[in-house]
Amino acid sequence: MFLLCLGISITVWFTLLFVFIIMPAVLGVSFGIRSFYMRTLLKIFEWATLRMELGAKEKNQELYKPYTNGIIAKEPPSSLQQEIQELRGSANSLRSEPEFEMADIFYFCRRGVESIVDDEVTKRFSAQELKSWNLLTRSNYNFRHISLRLTVLWGLGILIRYGVLLPLRVTLAVTGICLLLRGGVTVVLYVFRLRSYLSEKVHLMCYRICVRALTAIITYHNRENKPKNGGICVANHTTPIDVIILANDGCYSLVGQVHGGLMGMVQRAMVKSSSHIWFERSEVKDRHLVAKRLGDHVADKTKQPILVFPEGTCINNTSVMMFKKGSFEIGCTVYPVAIKYDPRFGDAFWNSSKFGMVSYLLRMMSSWAIVCSVWYLPPMNREVKEGEDAVQFANRVKAAIAAQGGLVDLIWDGGLKRAKVKDVFKEEQQKLYSKVLVGDSEDQMEDKRSEDGTPEGDESSKDPAEGQ
Repeated sequence: MFLLCLGISITVWFTLLFVFIIMPAVLGVSFGIRSFYMRTLLKIFEWATLRMELGAKEKNQELYKPYTNGIIAKEPPSSLQQEIQELRGSANSLRSEPEFEMADIFYFCRRGVESIVDDEVTKRFSAQELKSWNLLTRSNYNFRHISLRLTVLWGLGILIRYGVLLPLRVTLAVTGICLLLRGGVTVVLYVFRLRSYLSEKVHLMCYRICVRALTAIITYHNRENKPKNGGICVANHTTPIDVIILANDGCYSLVGQVHGGLMGMVQRAMVKSSSHIWFERSEVKDRHLVAKRLGDHVADKTKQPILVFPEGTCINNTSVMMFKKGSFEIGCTVYPVAIKYDPRFGDAFWNSSKFGMVSYLLRMMSSWAIVCSVWYLPPMNREVKEGEDAVQFANRVKAAIAAQGGLVDLIWDGGLKRAKVKDVFKEEQQKLYSKVLVGDSEDQMEDKRSEDGTPEGDESSKDPAEGQ
């Protein structure tokens, strides 16, 4: 009797799974269940927030409020020269010769303390702070103890997320990966003329199932700007599932390093049915080889656009950090894409130094949902005639992505996540300060020449050592 009930339960489970999730994913349609689920969650979060505020007020407790504008109230940015001149004040005008002043030290001390207290770089590698509690187990603020109703709701949320959603999502993820492995081998057996068409359909089906496995609710904007063959799609990088988010709306050729294990099996299956670019560990550091492989790919207009994340590491979706210039040196059309996640339903950021891939995916599958918006920006090309180099082009694309996604545009390299600050950044500050001294020297030399009556254009009277 027990085995009969178990068999009926499993049959009903997979039937519902196939009818309401897998088939809509294969056909590319939606019944609106996820949208209704998201709206319901928002209403529950609003009620929980009000209940939290009332409970805290009754117990005279102060709710945690993150510093959304930073810990330090900073004045509008000004140049290094202007700030040092303000520190020197009128005392600088009394000196006849340019020299280092002790007051200059205070500028660098203040900037150093500000960087330590309110570091705009390292805080981009930790989870984004929320203004209110989203009823997740891993909250550090203990909001569930404020009210009995919140405690009951929090416990009910655990049962739903780990008892219903997690098994459902794991089943869907396994189904999607198995179809991807099996589908990639099957496509190879067909005629070459049908290979590209079948590969695209199989991959779209698998990615859509994987999106359902995360309960991802994605809004795509400006689809007329979608990347086309012969180009490179560049996007800000928050999580490895960025690939699934974008591939759910169209297929791409991926670029990456060869892996082992399950990831390696997926890579080998994908490359059999589509033109992906995988590099060995020793080849990744060869910039010329990488550029040549990418250039050969985009030169073939029959191949899918390449998907690249120029930041090179995951950022917590509050900012965009420095883009590596390699993808912008090829000389092809670049299609920028901005991705913005809603942290209220779950933290999509992957802190690779804290969580492995498996534990990270389990955290994603035990969250409420993955809600994000994707903007396809107009294609951009490098303005060679105006003397724009690859670095300037990369910064222009990065600024466009940051503006569209509402992200902070930072100049810092994402490699600072694991490495020390490069000497080039230190040298840049030294050069700026040296220009302050040199500038003062040149101004005073001009004043002295004007007092002596020396014509400005008389080259013979200039000091030959000037400017050295």
